[in-house]
Amino acid sequence: MKNMKLYAYYFPNWHVDPRNEKWHGKGWTEWEVTKCARPRFEDHYQPRVPLWGYEDEADPKVMAKKIACAKSYGIQGFIFDTYYYDDGPYREKCLDEGFLKAEGNEDFEFSVMWCNHDAIYSHPSPRLIVAPVLKSGAVDEAAFIRITDDFINKYFVKPNYTRIDGKIMFTIYNMNKLIKELGGIDELKRVLAEFRQRVRDKGLGEMHLCTVPAIMEDDVPDKKKINDLLVYLGVDEGVRYWWDCKDPENNDKRVSYEYEEFIEKGKENIEDDLKYYDFPVSLHVMGGIDQSPRTIQSETYENMNLYPWYAICHGCTPELYGKAFRMVKGYADRGENKGNFMTVIWNEWTEGNYLEPDERYGYGMLEEIKKALEE
Repeated sequence: MKNMKLYAYYFPNWHVDPRNEKWHGKGWTEWEVTKCARPRFEDHYQPRVPLWGYEDEADPKVMAKKIACAKSYGIQGFIFDTYYYDDGPYREKCLDEGFLKAEGNEDFEFSVMWCNHDAIYSHPSPRLIVAPVLKSGAVDEAAFIRITDDFINKYFVKPNYTRIDGKIMFTIYNMNKLIKELGGIDELKRVLAEFRQRVRDKGLGEMHLCTVPAIMEDDVPDKKKINDLLVYLGVDEGVRYWWDCKDPENNDKRVSYEYEEFIEKGKENIEDDLKYYDFPVSLHVMGGIDQSPRTIQSETYENMNLYPWYAICHGCTPELYGKAFRMVKGYADRGENKGNFMTVIWNEWTEGNYLEPDERYGYGMLEEIKKALEE
């Protein structure tokens, strides 16, 4: 890829956390969800079994292995999903105790994406019921300042923290949520400008602010309006975290569909990003969608068009993943995409989208990435 780095989103819930123990029981991690998953139809690949075993990501030795593996296959850094509420952080030991204390972390980039959504009860989620909120992700301006100051002082100052064109990269998952919580778009514009100044005051220079435009589409269906909002706020880049295949009218009742169809949806998403957004949007590759592990396993699985009861995209093999990766990479190679980097998903085991080796395909997906990058 021409002057474009490859980063992997890292989802942290594979270590013991006090909030999880309160909600799910002593010693609980999301590995329990992975273990309990069962096939819902013929040829449905569940449960998915990690080749490395059910490891503790807060262990620096475990994280050192992940870093070395990712580097060896061409990934240049992790973007950590990061959870931080008005009363403190959540799942933070993955990054603080695991990654930042791991051997070799200094030679591997990292950044954070603040996942500012509510914590919901989806382990497991019942049918027909919107998952109850366990912890609200709402913040006021004082909490926003406390949270972002912590990010600045703990992470932005690290020499291996990711910079885009020399600027500190920071991602906010749901910008529209902040617009509502902080008093409107003008207030958020001011708060973000002051955030940028706090980064400068720390001697760190400018910030490259990213967000997920697609998360706003449920509240603001008009993509032109989304574009105008984010341009006004000064967002530097949009990122994708998934390929959108939801059916708003829920006319498609299929429980599952094949991965090759999903590749076409990914291409449509990229074309839409190029068409509708004036700011660059990074390229993204997915390996499928299977959120069925997060549902009650004793209930009949149906496509309810309600998280996590969605249609399952299955059948991704290393060869097909390589096809998808090359399709996306082609936009960068041809210079058609304005984004500054490309992303994949490292370890969303309970959403059917990961690169960590499993017992079925081993390192196959990673091998395809390495081959595509070397071509």
